[in-house]
Amino acid sequence: MREILGRRRRLRLRRKGRSAQLDAALTCATAWQWPVLPGAGPATAGARGDRGRGCACPDPECAVPGAHPFDPGLLAATTDERMVRWWWTNRPAAPVVLATGGSAPCALSLPAVVGAGALTALDAMGLRIGPVVATPTRWSLLVAPYTLERLGELLHAKDWVPSSLRFHGEGGYLVLPPSEIGAGQVCWERAPQSRSVAPWLPDVEAVLDALVEASTGAPDGGSRLAY
Repeated sequence: MREILGRRRRLRLRRKGRSAQLDAALTCATAWQWPVLPGAGPATAGARGDRGRGCACPDPECAVPGAHPFDPGLLAATTDERMVRWWWTNRPAAPVVLATGGSAPCALSLPAVVGAGALTALDAMGLRIGPVVATPTRWSLLVAPYTLERLGELLHAKDWVPSSLRFHGEGGYLVLPPSEIGAGQVCWERAPQSRSVAPWLPDVEAVLDALVEASTGAPDGGSRLAY
């Protein structure tokens, strides 16, 4: 019994020595089989002068500071445990970037304030929602993988979709918690229920239909999801 307790204590100590980003990346890659890679991350505070916290990449005008792949590029995303450990051992604070599409989750994202209202509307409809990622600027609803062809068919069938809606599918990416980007902290607004089992994900059609309905269902005919 003493030997078992000692082993548990050593395991706890090892986990304490790992970054939260490494733990999250390992969960995604090994338990959920989601391909990940380290993101660029924010520049060191003050490194961008008076412009605030920018991106660690060389582009001084980076549109999404810290919240994108840089070195390695997106095609390097993997579920290989050894590679994931090597990346985050060398860069323990690097954001966790999910390569979306293929067999990995996709996502629909909205501006943060709009996303909060949309989530309330979807809850009122009784729609089952999967994990939701929140940044200070945007909220992203994870959905089951879809192809660009299927997305095109769904959008073609709509008379209108909110201009604030973005799609993260094949060839795209999404920063996952617990990461820090130029805009601030990335966290779970709706967290996965289990670390050992891949989260359940809704079909993109159901979420898209509900978002469009929530957008056009206001009594005055206005859009709840517009900027």
